[in-house]
Amino acid sequence: MGKKDPSKLFIKPESTTPKLDTSKWPLLLKNYDKLNVRTGHYTPIPAGHTPLCRPLEDHVRYGVINLDKPSNPSSHEVVAWIRRILRVNKTGHSGTLDPKVTGSLIVCVERATRLVKSQQGAGKEYVCIARLHSKVPRGAAAVSRALTQLRGALFQRPPLISAVKRQLRVRTIFDSKMLEFDEDRQLVVFWISCEAGTYVRTMCVHLGLMLGVGAHMQELRRVRSGIVGEKDNLVTMHDILDAQWVYDNTKDESYLRRAIMPLEAVLTTYKRLVVKDSAVNAICYGAKLMLPGLLRYENGIEVGDEVVMITTKGEAIAIGIAQMTTSTIATCDHGCAAKVKRVVMERDTYPRRWGLGPVASKKKRMAIEGEAANGKAEAAAKPEETNGA
Repeated sequence: MGKKDPSKLFIKPESTTPKLDTSKWPLLLKNYDKLNVRTGHYTPIPAGHTPLCRPLEDHVRYGVINLDKPSNPSSHEVVAWIRRILRVNKTGHSGTLDPKVTGSLIVCVERATRLVKSQQGAGKEYVCIARLHSKVPRGAAAVSRALTQLRGALFQRPPLISAVKRQLRVRTIFDSKMLEFDEDRQLVVFWISCEAGTYVRTMCVHLGLMLGVGAHMQELRRVRSGIVGEKDNLVTMHDILDAQWVYDNTKDESYLRRAIMPLEAVLTTYKRLVVKDSAVNAICYGAKLMLPGLLRYENGIEVGDEVVMITTKGEAIAIGIAQMTTSTIATCDHGCAAKVKRVVMERDTYPRRWGLGPVASKKKRMAIEGEAANGKAEAAAKPEETNGA
């Protein structure tokens, strides 16, 4: 057996620092090294957890489920069943699906219900089967052309059977394409990407009118809601029920953790502002994010943009409205970077750290000295009580 070269057992010193690759970091920490650095000085606080390593109770409370909604029950019923299965107090969903419609329904649990409004307004994608009432003269070419013409802003009135007032409204179809056409059975399968609140049933009627043969919706499936699609951890009701049963009986957390995603998964498209640990709890109480509390920030931020404030561990603190552009943040040393729109993190997850700075300490000292001086003045002004004869 030959002797090993001892020089190979040592790491040779290098003058260059190896580059940190953050392209595969999870969720809101992805490409962390590409964020602009405002300051690198802060005191880490041993509180909070990274989104993928939260204790199971917190993982469920800060979780979202990409549910494959079954046909027949309403969205409200499905959400109520999940609330009962997981034994939580609050659940919400990303936009109602009709009872017969299947597909992606984002269910938010406990603290994640604060993101419901932002998810309801996000764009949606559907695959629809429409039945034509008679044969189309020019076949597939005419159907494809009609679908192309049904793009852009369209006037829509909700169907006869709907839960809202039947007022005329404008909805935008961003894109549409025909996937399949069966001339014998007079069925059209097409895909559309549209604004939230679009009635695909009404669009099928319009398609029939444009073709001159009449049509109605046969079947519908939502394939994407916001940034979450069918390939992004889609689970069924049975998966959730089984995962909870496995945890209750064997204490195996892995199935529940797989079925429920951290809420940060639906916030990855927002511009990020990384906040110092000492400023986190103040934001949870509704304070504005001031520049001294900012560590890193993203390119391309404009005034009025919706941004997500995150901790150094990658936890979402709040959704905010930017008050400064990226260039202003880079050049200023004081001011308000963002206002809070919706707080996500629970209060006192991180300890309180406000009122400990030099200015706040001086104000407190002056207030105490002022109270002491007032007490002395009142004591001196009070006349001495004399005992009665």
